[in-house]
Amino acid sequence: MKRDELGDLAAFLAVAEERSFTRAAARLGLSQSALSHTIRRLEARLGLRLLIRTTRSVTPTEAGERLSEALRPAFDGIDARIEALSALRDRPSGTIRITSGEHAAQTVLWPVLERFLPLYPDVRVEIATDYRMIDLAEGRFDAGVRLGEHLAEDMIAVPIGPDMRMVVVGSPAYFAARPVPQTPHDLTAHACINLRLPTRGGLYVWEFEKDGRPLNVRVDGPLIVNDMDLVVSAALSGLGLSIVMDDQITEAVADGRLVRVLEDWSPPFPGYHLYYPSRRQPTPAFTALVDALRYRRP
Repeated sequence: MKRDELGDLAAFLAVAEERSFTRAAARLGLSQSALSHTIRRLEARLGLRLLIRTTRSVTPTEAGERLSEALRPAFDGIDARIEALSALRDRPSGTIRITSGEHAAQTVLWPVLERFLPLYPDVRVEIATDYRMIDLAEGRFDAGVRLGEHLAEDMIAVPIGPDMRMVVVGSPAYFAARPVPQTPHDLTAHACINLRLPTRGGLYVWEFEKDGRPLNVRVDGPLIVNDMDLVVSAALSGLGLSIVMDDQITEAVADGRLVRVLEDWSPPFPGYHLYYPSRRQPTPAFTALVDALRYRRP
């Protein structure tokens, strides 16, 4: 294979993954016209149409899908081996890309990175916040962060945070006019703040458990949001009851602005884990970051 042919294949893979000539050109550091010329040259050489172009999107043809599926592991292997060469350097180096939800990024990743990055000046970390379960290979991520109960079996999972729990809270002003719920069933008579899940688009069904017995409750109320900070704000304002991560309302409970209820129905569950493919060849930089993130119980 000629050198320019390898470059053409890399350019095609970037377009197929980004589904956009604009984003692919930015990723490769090329102009859009140069990238378009490269793709046309590759299609002419192969005698196949690889991409369907419209004014709004770029979609691989069947031949394009087959080619990208063949190229992705090959180029990932090249990238991994090049990154592994950093083992020959005195210090770990390279870029580590992580997909994470916003809450995990703020509460778990950032406190560690704030200490880690000054110690490893040749390491760069990119965090992309997204609540969806992203395919790591397709998104070209090295690792992801999700709750322990939501991980695929073929992944290596490293705990990076303590157990967590969801709790129901309301303001004193709200409870001044309403009785405190004694069981989750009582929530049907309360105004509750609904959360629309960014992953599936549906409303979150409030989950409870007591003595090993799970109970799910669909609630109703005056407000639906898709942001956890707004859920907390709505509870603070007295609009209704909210179910939130316990660590989000620690200060508000301590100073009396919010009150926890149904605590005996809110057991802890496995916290955040860093997950990555078991077949991944870890670089020194990745190994150092995993060790820094690994949760060690006090």
